[in-house]
Amino acid sequence: MRDSTPEGTPEGRIFRPMNLSELSQAVDLAFDYRGDVTLDLTSGETVEGYLFNRDAAADPPILFIFPRGESGVRLIRYADIAAIVLSGEDPASGKSWEGWVRKKETERKADAARVEAEARARGHL
Repeated sequence: MRDSTPEGTPEGRIFRPMNLSELSQAVDLAFDYRGDVTLDLTSGETVEGYLFNRDAAADPPILFIFPRGESGVRLIRYADIAAIVLSGEDPASGKSWEGWVRKKETERKADAARVEAEARARGHL
């Protein structure tokens, strides 16, 4: 599978699968991506949106996308996909579990200090 990959982030990756196996891998990677994707279809149409589900076992295999600027869901057959671009910003990019834990611990300490201050102001401590 031909893949253009910028350094350090999956955002901007372009997949041009050469066969069904590569296409299935690209769809799985796009599904795991947390940002919007752009699908270049064999018809020449481009669809941008959030890929929220896929069914590789269906006959034919399909994916489900919420297209940007449209209401509802669109089903697209794998066979109709020429390229997949991880085009939208990944809201979790650069964020780690450890960073999330540190943030929550800081918030917890701030909340505890606020509650203590309120209790002191009421004369409970």
